[in-house]
Amino acid sequence: MKTFSLKTAEVKKNWLVIDAEGIVLGRLASIVANRLRGKHKPEYTPHVDCGDHIVVINAEKVRITGKKMTDKVYYRHTGHPGGIKETTPAKILAGRFPERVLMKAVERMVPRGPLGRQQMTHLKIYAGPNHPHTAQNPVQLDVAAMNEKNKRSKL
Repeated sequence: MKTFSLKTAEVKKNWLVIDAEGIVLGRLASIVANRLRGKHKPEYTPHVDCGDHIVVINAEKVRITGKKMTDKVYYRHTGHPGGIKETTPAKILAGRFPERVLMKAVERMVPRGPLGRQQMTHLKIYAGPNHPHTAQNPVQLDVAAMNEKNKRSKL
């Protein structure tokens, strides 16, 4: 028996749209990361980009459980001496680009390297309910129905 290896020309990419309203951040990020990589497909090949295109809407309404909204800290560095900056998910969600919380969560679940960067380009995240990808006829993926723990009504 030989191991099946998918070729780039044989890849079939689907378009999915996910409504993130009320969905727990980490659970949503892990589902999105697996779909981006293509691990949900039986013909998954680790070195080929066989994942789907994913459009996430309502990213500003994602849920963060526990005290992570204020206690979790994201660090970045400006590159200058003493230039470490920190922020919390509450500040990011209230700021100008609330979709960055979900983007960072998914980015940290995808492998680092050229293939991971290529797969991240197939992720489109929008803070509101509208997106410009209706021409691709994306299929609705109901993440809330997959597991009762995925959706939280209260913080």
